[in-house]
Amino acid sequence: QVQLVESGGGLVQAGGSLRLSCAASGSIFGLNVMGWYRQAPGKQRDLVATITNGGSANYADSVKGRFTISRDNAKNTVYLQMNSLKPEDTAVYYCNYRRINPPGLPSWGQGTQVTVSS
Repeated sequence: QVQLVESGGGLVQAGGSLRLSCAASGSIFGLNVMGWYRQAPGKQRDLVATITNGGSANYADSVKGRFTISRDNAKNTVYLQMNSLKPEDTAVYYCNYRRINPPGLPSWGQGTQVTVSS
């Protein structure tokens, strides 16, 4: 079982920046991936960015060049630096952990609200 605690959401004007953090605790081992997903009202939860504990990162096309995901394996913490924010980035952002090898069930954080005003 892995617990995830997110922080860093808030209200920002378009063009501004925010940094999200997610600290993981519990049974963390093996090849695993941590990342961020987001869900806007009335829409499905979509991938934003992920990163493995080996450093391999993946981004949604909509955030490439604006968002940067990073990870501190010693602290079991993943970060999402969001720059040049747009109103369409407004959503609840959820942290996710999943062990790849050996396989494990995903864990989710409670979510943090990001609101970008125009």
